[in-house]
Amino acid sequence: MSTPTISRPQFSEHEPVSNSNFTGTLHFLRLYLRRDRIALPLWILIFASAPGLYVASISGIYTSPEQLAMFAATTAASPAEIAMYGPIFNSSLGSVGVWKAGIYSTLIAIAVILTVIRHTRAEEENGRTELLDSTSVGRYSSLTAALIVAGTASIVTGILCTASLLTHNLPSAGSIAFGAALAGSGLVFTGVAAVAAQLSPSARVARGIAMSVLGLAFALRAIGDAGSGTLSWFSPLGWALQIRAYADERWWVLVPTVVTAVALTWVAYLLLRRRDVGSGLIAEREGPAVASAGLTGTLGLAWRMHRGTLAAWTIGLGFYGLLIGSAAKSVSGQIGDSQAIRDIIIRMGGSQSLEKSFIGYAFVMLGIAAAAFTVSASMRLYSEETAQRLEPVTAGTVSRIRWASSHIVFALLGPAIALLVAGVAAGVTYGIAIGDVGSALPSALGAAVVQLPAVWVLTGVTVLLFGMIPRFTPVAWGVLVGFLFIFMVGSLAQLPQWVLDLEPFTHAPKLPGAPFEAMPLVWLTLIAAALIATGLTAFRRRDLR
Repeated sequence: MSTPTISRPQFSEHEPVSNSNFTGTLHFLRLYLRRDRIALPLWILIFASAPGLYVASISGIYTSPEQLAMFAATTAASPAEIAMYGPIFNSSLGSVGVWKAGIYSTLIAIAVILTVIRHTRAEEENGRTELLDSTSVGRYSSLTAALIVAGTASIVTGILCTASLLTHNLPSAGSIAFGAALAGSGLVFTGVAAVAAQLSPSARVARGIAMSVLGLAFALRAIGDAGSGTLSWFSPLGWALQIRAYADERWWVLVPTVVTAVALTWVAYLLLRRRDVGSGLIAEREGPAVASAGLTGTLGLAWRMHRGTLAAWTIGLGFYGLLIGSAAKSVSGQIGDSQAIRDIIIRMGGSQSLEKSFIGYAFVMLGIAAAAFTVSASMRLYSEETAQRLEPVTAGTVSRIRWASSHIVFALLGPAIALLVAGVAAGVTYGIAIGDVGSALPSALGAAVVQLPAVWVLTGVTVLLFGMIPRFTPVAWGVLVGFLFIFMVGSLAQLPQWVLDLEPFTHAPKLPGAPFEAMPLVWLTLIAAALIATGLTAFRRRDLR
């Protein structure tokens, strides 16, 4: 006799929506807020406070209108920097201060994508949604609660960001416009994530779809801003910048933002009505009847699972490497005669040469991005166990350590490949700009390679959490966000030195301008190895979840 299964009944496309479809939304909302009680306040606080800190630092560094005007003029003449951060519209303190903070429209998009898919598609993939749907809850309750969490967090972030900017005596219109742009970006990509969650039965694929949309939006914005500006109007990230905070605000740009967010939310509910629980609208392809030779071992299987992510991250970091190499030569013009900003860049980049200091600082940022790659790859251990695909694999002759090591290999080597590609891209473009590829290429490669031990520390943190307290493995993302916060605003906020030292990237040699020191890299590598070894030992001894 076949085992009965619980499935969501199919409904007509034209079936009216009743209040019963939302029964249990409040219970789901309480559950999601409890699960996100650490990560959610953390990214709200960081995204809301960082723009104000940028303004405070700019006001202390560029003390005259002439210095601000020189910075704005030099930035406007650099297509590479415009592609990275967006256009700068005038030389006011507000416009210059929030110029680089425009990147937080992209960061909040990443945060809401991860939040929505975690509470929707990932729950379905793990089987918990089917269990809960067998009780008296409405079919829209889970999605609605996830949308409320991500949407409300976006709005709260925008409000707090506005309040933070107003404390620096900036014009209220510009502060409200910037906060609204930040919130609007979060709302649009909340809708993108909700739609992506309906398309595939795999949370990984759903995240990939949403991140691909974000990547396309960033590319359209970057290419459009560096060129004629037309393509920027096809990107929600472009809309966030085209509101023009502190520069004759365009309030009407909020209209397409709100309309798009509402339309995507409506589409997500429509797609949810058309599918069964656990399924997706994009059918999974059937695999071949016989596995290829490359899939006969754990390493081959891990390669099959990681290759798409590796390619995407390598292309992304390589693109940023091109922008870094193209922008390095314009740094001196942006700084002008501001000795304060020269001192900051030299301190963070480790060199009296401003261009080399800029490259060193930029590669620390790329190293932090590569750390996100390694956390994502290491999280595959957690997702495979949670989805109950681990036990059948280890039921035979495959040991736990062998299985885990196959994924850890790609978590270690993947960021190395991506950073090397970024180093080559930056070295070649910078070398062409200064007419000396022979010296620029090795310098850029060195700046990329020295980030790897700090990246591997995040690999170790993730593996340690997975081995010892697996339910808290996603906390590795919080650790990474904490490191990012310390690096970006620690000095500006005058945090104690012992707090600054917690962030591993600050210990790496600041190549290409500073002297090479091997011992910090050795210690970081040993720490990473110890964390990984401890995590694997704990994983071998504990029960499977």
